[in-house]
Amino acid sequence: MCGIIGYVGNKPAMPILINALLSMEYRGYDSAGVALIEQENLRLVRAPGKMANLLKKIGDDHGLATVGIGHTRWATHGAPTEINAHPHLDCQGKIALLHNGIIENYLEIKTKLQAQGHIFRSDTDTEVLPHLLEHYYQGDLGAAMRKVVTELRGAYAIVAICVQEPGKLVAARQDSPLIVGLGDKEFFFASDMAALVEHTREMMVLQNGDVAELCEEGVTVYHNNQKVGRRILHVEWDKEAAQKGGYPHYMIKEIHEQGVALRQTLRGRLERNAAAIDLGELDFSEEYIRGVNKIAIVACGTAYHAGLVGKYALEKMLRLPVEVDIASEFRYRDPLVNSQTLVIVVSQSGETADTLAALRESKKRGAKVLAICNVVASSIALEADYVLFTYAGKETAVASTKAYSTQLMIFYMFAIYLAARLGKLNASEQQKLTEELCALPEKVQQLLSDTEKRIKALTEKLFLEGRQDCFFIGRGLDNYVAMEGALKLKEISYIHAEAYAAGELKHGTIALIEPGTPVIALCTQQSLQEKMISNIKELQARGAYVAGLCFLGNEQIEQVCEETLQVPETIDLLAPILSVVPLQMLAYYAALARECDVDQPRNLAKSVTVE
Repeated sequence: MCGIIGYVGNKPAMPILINALLSMEYRGYDSAGVALIEQENLRLVRAPGKMANLLKKIGDDHGLATVGIGHTRWATHGAPTEINAHPHLDCQGKIALLHNGIIENYLEIKTKLQAQGHIFRSDTDTEVLPHLLEHYYQGDLGAAMRKVVTELRGAYAIVAICVQEPGKLVAARQDSPLIVGLGDKEFFFASDMAALVEHTREMMVLQNGDVAELCEEGVTVYHNNQKVGRRILHVEWDKEAAQKGGYPHYMIKEIHEQGVALRQTLRGRLERNAAAIDLGELDFSEEYIRGVNKIAIVACGTAYHAGLVGKYALEKMLRLPVEVDIASEFRYRDPLVNSQTLVIVVSQSGETADTLAALRESKKRGAKVLAICNVVASSIALEADYVLFTYAGKETAVASTKAYSTQLMIFYMFAIYLAARLGKLNASEQQKLTEELCALPEKVQQLLSDTEKRIKALTEKLFLEGRQDCFFIGRGLDNYVAMEGALKLKEISYIHAEAYAAGELKHGTIALIEPGTPVIALCTQQSLQEKMISNIKELQARGAYVAGLCFLGNEQIEQVCEETLQVPETIDLLAPILSVVPLQMLAYYAALARECDVDQPRNLAKSVTVE
């Protein structure tokens, strides 16, 4: 979502701020701004829209300021206008501040400050913060920030500068990521490591409740008004890892990276010819495992769809009840969670606000929480009792692809691991599953090379004539993958798409089928194929144009569908890792054909850090 950068050092700050904000464009935003201290004055430049608008306003005048802050904003409180863009100022124009998150009690604070004479200019919750800093400021910005945070309720990563202390940055963090970059006589605050790797690999992740001060001499971190130390991380990946690598868009690059990402997920946990899956990260005791009587999976969006597949695999292998909840609803329905429930939260970024709230609610109720995520230093990873990292590598496109397939791989490995420990999977069954899991990365690469041209041609046939609707159908696991396929098509091509369990269409929705309506029919579950063929026939009788998705060599599906997309054969249970790939490419080429912004679809953000 929003991007933060702060710099103090011995170099001109403006180019550093600009490049960092450009490196975080993938997070999604609708305005941007910078503030720098120049000769005892604040230079503030803000613009609505993309970074190009801000760069136009900045022009060639980068100045010589060596302290500054920058921000890309995704609107929550107030429209995406220049006046609502960050950074915001205090009444005197001496303090500049930016903020990610939401201040829940901002109206209460604003009313108090207005009564004291403070003048507000924007519609944002953020603007209360520089005024509150001004209220407490007595020559020490860090001390003022430590007082400010005692009054706040909500989620925040805050960074501020003050012209009266021109060599200092001050920040605070609560439930919104904030990282310190440690350079050679230069220091950084950022919301994303991608903004820092060009300058340093040494980073420090601030914890909830921390207030940090940066100056040329170093970093000081306070927690509960006491100085504390924080562990320094060395980041291995470099800026090149976030580039497009010759592909026209991040999304298609990341679709093609799925074979490699799946190998990374398997590495160290399952090797070819291995007798068992090694999840050494999990120190589950035998007593704990055998005491779990229910599993609850909580996630949002694509991660929620991965959770539905996870539910199917876990229930099939463990014969335990598994619930799947949308995170934004979970904590408001008084969930039946206790010490005998294992809660699994799934998030690519590890910062999804609703999922993080569900994690905390579950822990309050006595449950152990297992996180499946991709970002090592994320809030969810730090707060969960157990973590299984997907190791998918950096995912830049807003529409998630390799994160989804690696989340599925984690669910399969976890289900096999638990079933084996509980004695619910015999050695031959386990061997068959693990061998096929090891084969999937290569099959994904084969699928990508064999079918991309055909998918592109099919997309043009289905959508270039102005079609605005598409249906995805399936049964069993295919139904859950259909949901992910429909979501991908909607979010990047803006085509209205619906996913249905195939047998459910006749209970009302079939009324929407008319001649030429595109339908993608997933047919990878062999035991349900006859039922699927009947459902396809029902749709064709009403004029639908049906493209089937099946395993290679499935002649029955080829005969009944107008078109087919085929994937390499695997065990039915594992089919979602393969069957989702053509659906991702279908969405990508539909978005291209409609000239949509593939990597940054409208109204969406990569990491949703507000409720």
